[in-house]
Amino acid sequence: MLILIMRHELLLVLITVILLLVEIFLPADRKQKIILPAIILFGIVMILGFLPGPTGTLFGGMYITTSLTLLMKNILTVGAFIVLLQSVDWLKKEENKDKISEYFLLLFSTLIGMEYMLSSGDFLMFYLGLELATIPVAALAAFERFKEKSAEAGVKLIFISALSSGILLYGISMIYGTTGTLYFDGVVNGIDGAPLQILAFIFFFAGMAFKISIVPFHLWTADVYEGAPVNITSYLSVISKGAAVMIFTILLFTVFSKITALWEDVVYITAILTMTIGNLFALRQQNLKRFLAFSSIAQAGFIFLGIIGQSQLGMTTVIYFVLVYVFSNLGAFGVVSVIANRTGKENIDDYDGLYRTNPLLSLTMMLALFSLAGIPPVAGFFGKFFLFTAAAEKGLYILVLIAVLNTIIALYYYLLVVKAMFLNRNDMPIEHFKSDGYSRLGLALCVAGIVIIGIYSPVYEFINQLTFGIN
Repeated sequence: MLILIMRHELLLVLITVILLLVEIFLPADRKQKIILPAIILFGIVMILGFLPGPTGTLFGGMYITTSLTLLMKNILTVGAFIVLLQSVDWLKKEENKDKISEYFLLLFSTLIGMEYMLSSGDFLMFYLGLELATIPVAALAAFERFKEKSAEAGVKLIFISALSSGILLYGISMIYGTTGTLYFDGVVNGIDGAPLQILAFIFFFAGMAFKISIVPFHLWTADVYEGAPVNITSYLSVISKGAAVMIFTILLFTVFSKITALWEDVVYITAILTMTIGNLFALRQQNLKRFLAFSSIAQAGFIFLGIIGQSQLGMTTVIYFVLVYVFSNLGAFGVVSVIANRTGKENIDDYDGLYRTNPLLSLTMMLALFSLAGIPPVAGFFGKFFLFTAAAEKGLYILVLIAVLNTIIALYYYLLVVKAMFLNRNDMPIEHFKSDGYSRLGLALCVAGIVIIGIYSPVYEFINQLTFGIN
């Protein structure tokens, strides 16, 4: 039964093969029939992921499954399920009807890569998972291949990914050269703070910073997010970034624990730059995809408050915040997706008077933005509160003060969207329309997550139990 240790990935591979076979034999005029079976199969995989199962190692320690990695995979799977629900209306468009299967195959492939990355026990498995997660995402970004911006987004993402992967791999090669091993356990014992190891860490950090959109490695983010289809943008912003953040946090807390003094300074500076620059650029945006892109950059800066805490509280807080971020950001992107698919409108000004015609969408967007801003009593408030607590526990009061000031800035620009929907007058607002059932279900899951996770404290306590002893 050792193979069940890898059940998440094997189930995803299984449904990917099933969809590939269906694609081969399904007539061209019936491609849309694959949507419901694909979502049902993925939903089954998601449910099975929450069932108790064995933990352990495979392939000589290259692959590791623990209760914590299972939780992280479940978080990503739930987020991907919501993205699938929000994608149905878009997939049914005329221009997408001949490539529906490709969408599911690419998305499942990148999710498989992320899960292998989270379960990696050495840098080789980590890098293979990272590349498997990255290459299909670039194809998804260019999914609307006849649109110039989408093709440009795909090209930019593949070039940036190649550059960041090269930098990352160079750092890994120096780690191997100085420690003689790629296994995380061996690297921990071999790191002694030698100059070459410090240089290796700088390259490794820079490579991961590209993936997470940390300043100054963030400039690609807004262009790619704007050019990619809305649902792919939400996947990049939430699922892809969430996976990178979680594995990066684990590696800092374990593999690089002996050089904490070095990376704490790096994280301290980049956290301030990322929060501040992300927020200041978000203030200037009119396109909602670019707006949410810079918002997600700023959120990455807030996440670093938990990382710099370098404690069980910090680890717990990072995972809890990622969980909250999944529901909050997907809620905002879900509303943007529904409106963009029906009207083609993506600017903040287009949302003037939206509450008059589409009150439920307006309320959902408001709740999601309040959670991203950290307004009580929604889940985002507790996520940021715990992040501030983790940093304050280490005596980093100046950093906490800067984070609080950035929270005020973020609240201002989130309220600009709320103001547009509820207060701004518009003689020709977006007309009333009824979104499809899949999108409504996806948005309902986001609303439920934002509310329940905020008021149901055992969620945080459960995560805290799983992170015990991580560092």
